[in-house]
Amino acid sequence: MRYEMMFPDQIKKAIAGDWPVVMALGVLEYHSHHLAVGMDTLPIVKAFEQLEKKNKKMVILPPFYYGSASYAVAAPEGNGTIHIPSETLHLFARDLFRNLLRIGFRNTHLFVCHQSENFTNGMPTDLAFKLAAREAIFEYLEQTRGEGWWGKEEMSAYYAEHDKGTDPFSWIMLHPLRGPDTRKKYPGDHAGRCETSLMMATYPEAVDMKRFSKEHWFSRDAVKADKKYGKEYFDVVLRHVRACLRRERN
Repeated sequence: MRYEMMFPDQIKKAIAGDWPVVMALGVLEYHSHHLAVGMDTLPIVKAFEQLEKKNKKMVILPPFYYGSASYAVAAPEGNGTIHIPSETLHLFARDLFRNLLRIGFRNTHLFVCHQSENFTNGMPTDLAFKLAAREAIFEYLEQTRGEGWWGKEEMSAYYAEHDKGTDPFSWIMLHPLRGPDTRKKYPGDHAGRCETSLMMATYPEAVDMKRFSKEHWFSRDAVKADKKYGKEYFDVVLRHVRACLRRERN
């Protein structure tokens, strides 16, 4: 269910049922001449739409497009990249997570596509949100359970819960849109064969190969893109997202 369309009784039901709450976290960035600037967010939005068709018990937050894109690929003038510094994102994310925790959600998942080949080490967008998530959870626990909450007897099962993914720090999780297995078969690129094919399969209106240019090294192999390859890629992405939402819960 789209969060902005939910009524309070539906929100209470989602909290009671521990439904996964998901959000697409992306950027608006220049992706050569043949792809729309929303490339790094749109596939996540489409994945949620597809998963919701089979599982109505999920809450879809409005997508967040305004990440730290950087101007590494191209200057913004006339190219469309919008870059919000990570320190600004951190402040926004911390307040967002504070609200989600107070509402009662304990099963929130954000998915990132932009620069996700570096997800283990982190990049500005996901690092800002990861830090904000930890800070918001620590703050909430101290406010609701008091200082020394972790050392209390009722937390004795913490490490077992951590191994199951049910500890408090699993209340808000960030994931790359592509899992390790996906990256092996569908290597990352920028407006190249992989991303162009993915757009052909998910948002064909966001691809126009008549605008394609060989000007940039990073997008030259987009000429090899095709919808079939993109559909296979997207199916793997869907399996990865579904697996991330299937963790054992309390």
